[in-house]
Amino acid sequence: MAEKKEKRMDCLTLAFTIALLPPIWAVVSPYLGVSVGSVALICAGLYVAAGNDVKKAVPISIGFLCGDLWAVIVLAVQEALNFQPDAELYGILFVMGGLTVIAGSVLARWIYLPAWLCGWAIGLTVMGPVGIDAIGTLPIQIGAAMLAGIWYVGATGALFQKLLLNFLKKKR
Repeated sequence: MAEKKEKRMDCLTLAFTIALLPPIWAVVSPYLGVSVGSVALICAGLYVAAGNDVKKAVPISIGFLCGDLWAVIVLAVQEALNFQPDAELYGILFVMGGLTVIAGSVLARWIYLPAWLCGWAIGLTVMGPVGIDAIGTLPIQIGAAMLAGIWYVGATGALFQKLLLNFLKKKR
């Protein structure tokens, strides 16, 4: 019975935390110059899936930022090659995908490979349609949203929920 009550309390405090914190980011991010605030939710999801462990937040952050940079490099190389779009896209993704896995494996202590791959996909999804010539500050905005997802929505959200649970337990 106590276990069921504890699970319900975990669920309700998590629901409150998710209802409270991410919408604040959604409202504030455009005022901070971040037009891609929803990227934070994707990154928070990966952070939670990776165990919601603040000890992993730095390698996850580095992984996402590497992915963001990787997307810019892909777009720049693709623009520079400019011969056959499908062939060049395949070749670039083939080479860079392989390099990502090798580098991410060698540097696993500092870079969380799934975040690198996910960050790369996010960057290509957001910046790909815009093109390298018009991306402007998008890589910086994406990076800021990635970090907000890990540190604000993920790590701060977990801390807030823990504090809320402790407060409610003391009230009983």
